[in-house]
Amino acid sequence: MASSSALPGFNSPAVGFEQPFEMLEACHDRVRRSLTLLGKLVDYVAAHGHDAQSRSAAADVLRYFDLAAPLHHLDEETHVFPLLLEQGDAAVREAVQSLQKDHVAMGHLWLRLRMTLLDWRDAETPAALTASMRADAANFSDLYAGHLKTEEGLVFPQARARLDATSLAAMGRQMQARRQG
Repeated sequence: MASSSALPGFNSPAVGFEQPFEMLEACHDRVRRSLTLLGKLVDYVAAHGHDAQSRSAAADVLRYFDLAAPLHHLDEETHVFPLLLEQGDAAVREAVQSLQKDHVAMGHLWLRLRMTLLDWRDAETPAALTASMRADAANFSDLYAGHLKTEEGLVFPQARARLDATSLAAMGRQMQARRQG
């Protein structure tokens, strides 16, 4: 089970903040990688129990969803959702409202998963995998999968079409500033 030492969600060599929607989509790629790692971690713990590899993987998943994911959600809730709630048609507004509910549900699921992952990373004798833990990980991944599909397929294109170059530049600067402290 491979892990990385880089802080997930903060560096992307292919895009920069001058392209904010591309940056949001790059974040989605990191979400997918982190969710894949979470799934592999659950399977690994079920088959092998806990060891240095499982602790490292738990740390990587924690790092992404504790640090980068909240900033990504804030980017969307600041720059994308309000614009579309104001200017989108009924279907777009409904999609945005559903995405807002997803963010709340993701937060609740993450709190439960986070406790498990902290234990798996830090405890001298981590808890064994339970059906409830496995279900939380699956539900979290499934919720994100539908969420990302709606954002990439509908919401981001709708928002991008409504923002001029000046607004996009301001959005990118604000996103970057959030990550610099």
